[in-house]
Formats: sequence, C-alpha cells, structure tokens
Amino acid sequence: MTTPTTIQPSLLPAPILGFLAAHTARVADTAVAAFTPDAVVTDEGRTFRGTEQILGFLRHSGTEFDYTTELTGAQRVDDGHWVAVNRLEGNFPGGVVDLAYRFTMDGELVAELDIAPV
Repeated sequence: MTTPTTIQPSLLPAPILGFLAAHTARVADTAVAAFTPDAVVTDEGRTFRGTEQILGFLRHSGTEFDYTTELTGAQRVDDGHWVAVNRLEGNFPGGVVDLAYRFTMDGELVAELDIAPV
C-alpha cells in the first residue's frame, strides 16, 4: 500500500485544480469537462455515472445553501490518486465541514471522484 504524501494544494494536477476552481465557482459545464465520459462520482451515498449524470449533480449540489469553499490540504497517493481537502462554511446543518475529494485519474481526466467528510 502506498503512503499518501502531503503536498501544497497548488501542486495538485492541473485537471483537478481546474475542476475544483470551476466547482467552487459553480460553473458546472466547465467542471464536468474534467471527467472521462464514463466517470463515476460518489457524494453523500449517491452515485452518479457518466458525464450527463455528473453534470446534473454539479448543477444542483449545494444549491439550497449559501457557503464558501477553501482548499485547505492535498495529498498525492500515487500518480493516479490524489486527495484534495476543502473546508465549507455556510448556512447548512453544522455550519462547517471538511470534505475530502478523492480523485482517481485516467491520464489527464478524472475517472472517479469520491466526496466524503474527513
């Protein structure tokens, strides 16, 4: 098993940084471009398969709340696996949460993304 290495968030691969920026800005059409056509996203126990379902998820996730997002940490697991930690603060239940975005890459695109509390 590979031990993750903590890195500066700015050292995440460009496709991940691009996705995170677009997702934070709530620009779903740009964010979905980071995924392979058959990518899988899991968030809050729900699974979204393929870019059409992922686009729907990106357009609607979190829209019922106002919140800010800050990229607070990152890890390199290996060449194909990366973790980005975002802190969300807003008017959702609990008010603050740290979420780990676990990416599996397929070349320059995201093949899998699992989002879960740290």
